[in-house]
Amino acid sequence: MIRLAAFLGNIGSSYAKNRHNTAWQFASALPFYGELFWQQKFKGEYAVLTFAEFVEKAKKYFPSLLNKEGNLVTPKNPPDKIYFLKPGTFMNLSGESIVALAKFFKIEPSEVLVCHDELELPIGTFSLKWSGGLAGHNGLRSTKENLGTADFWRLRFGISKPAGVNIADYVLSDFKGDEAITMSLVYDKAAELFCRAILASDPQRLLPQWAKVKID
Repeated sequence: MIRLAAFLGNIGSSYAKNRHNTAWQFASALPFYGELFWQQKFKGEYAVLTFAEFVEKAKKYFPSLLNKEGNLVTPKNPPDKIYFLKPGTFMNLSGESIVALAKFFKIEPSEVLVCHDELELPIGTFSLKWSGGLAGHNGLRSTKENLGTADFWRLRFGISKPAGVNIADYVLSDFKGDEAITMSLVYDKAAELFCRAILASDPQRLLPQWAKVKID
């Protein structure tokens, strides 16, 4: 089960609309984001909901998750609380914030969902992934180094990888025109997967259906 959702990004208004801040943009697009109480701690900002509170928000904002009886299927032994984290360390040191919160609340790496931008996926796609390589992502690298393992969940948002450009400059550039519109559609659809993953007793069951989703 997932107990911690970490959204990778760079702190500061100049980075807010960058491709590298896709996960923070996604967090802000969650329909219950404005209802979260964010606190400064663990080298970043974190918020917490009881599992029961999370279930109520899922019912309110994601009726597609309800069964015929109007209920949500939830684990028999759910976690007490769900934590949300936005590291304030800048991308390259994200893992320091994640491990600080995880150790304090005794959260295992396998209970962590890291949301991040992904060069290897085209814009308009998102993906749920378990463990695996880092694809050169410094935020993931820091997370692996600090947790001591790559065995954590990832919610990946495609930002494409154009040829002949400086990657560092590209990821720190803003989405343009239709790209921004496409990303807003991605965030809406990915929010459902986000909730499904947290509500699942075993997120592996969501694969391969959600291993790669493309917005038409």
